[in-house]
Amino acid sequence: MPGSTPDARRAAVLGSPIAHSLSPVLHRAAYEELGLTGWSYDRFEIDEAALPGFLKELGPEWAGLSLTMPLKRAVIPLLDEISETAASVEAVNTVVLGEDGRRVGDNTDIPGMVAALRERGIEQVDSAAILGAGATASSALAALARVCTGEIVAYVRSEARAAEMRQWGERLDVELRTADWAEAGQALRAPLVIATTPAGTTDALAAAVPERPATLFDVLYDPWPTALAARWSMYGGAVVGGLDLLVHQAVLQVEQMTGRAPAPVEAMRKAGERALAAR
Repeated sequence: MPGSTPDARRAAVLGSPIAHSLSPVLHRAAYEELGLTGWSYDRFEIDEAALPGFLKELGPEWAGLSLTMPLKRAVIPLLDEISETAASVEAVNTVVLGEDGRRVGDNTDIPGMVAALRERGIEQVDSAAILGAGATASSALAALARVCTGEIVAYVRSEARAAEMRQWGERLDVELRTADWAEAGQALRAPLVIATTPAGTTDALAAAVPERPATLFDVLYDPWPTALAARWSMYGGAVVGGLDLLVHQAVLQVEQMTGRAPAPVEAMRKAGERALAAR
């Protein structure tokens, strides 16, 4: 095991609500595996109004922050710099804090999705479908820009959401078409389906899973499996879950915040699995 760091460093996940977050479990597992005995990782219930004050009070011992909703866009004006990846979807989930006080934002959700797919052998697809049109859907669209060579269809509930997704498609330079949620059963025949909706939203679609499904990426991890993922697996399709995404985006965060690579993927995944099993 690598030697421990001599300096105590801090990191944390911020958001509201935050009690459910698995990030402390994953990051602490990484610190233990890397021998970073002086490092700690906490969680704080912080909303948009409290964020500026929280950032202002951080001292030089702070190495980085993970951000969840509703802070991913609210943090941008408070940063010194953001990566091209974060700028592409106007969302930051990672802030690296320099000892000189600089705050640099990044988005590890997008490369985390790509890494989770590649781990399951999905390097490239000729078409794909997205279920939903929220903030996670824009990250999914950005990830698909890296792996999908053809048309992407987003299934949404309103014309306003459809318009937003089309704007993201133009911004990300992908071939995007929108369709009404009533037709979402058709999405399940795509070579890759990414479900980005809240718990329970896709349950009614389970009955529409084809006999030979391809790959489903369901970003939920609790409860797991979702009804859609369970049916998909039963029919022999490949399933990538929300824990896969959570682990891979956290791996990139650990590497950026600690400067140590590679982060221990399997140790972090096992810690996440144990924590979910205990819930």
